[in-house]
Amino acid sequence: MELILKSNNEESLAKIIALAKKLNVVIEKKNADFNKTTRVNLKNRILNFKATGSTSFGDAAEWEQHQRSDRELPFS
Repeated sequence: MELILKSNNEESLAKIIALAKKLNVVIEKKNADFNKTTRVNLKNRILNFKATGSTSFGDAAEWEQHQRSDRELPFS
């Protein structure tokens, strides 16, 4: 199981880390501190994303026509 904790309070993190050590829990600390320019760049990349190929779902109108087409029902 994996548990991710995010906090800006160093005191709380120190207490959690001390408890985890007593319980023999493996701790991995990752710094995910993004500055403002990194966040703006990431936001722009997400907003400007364009797919290179067509969708894998096919033609929605064709699928709907096929689903709604007249078909023989077993109880008619």
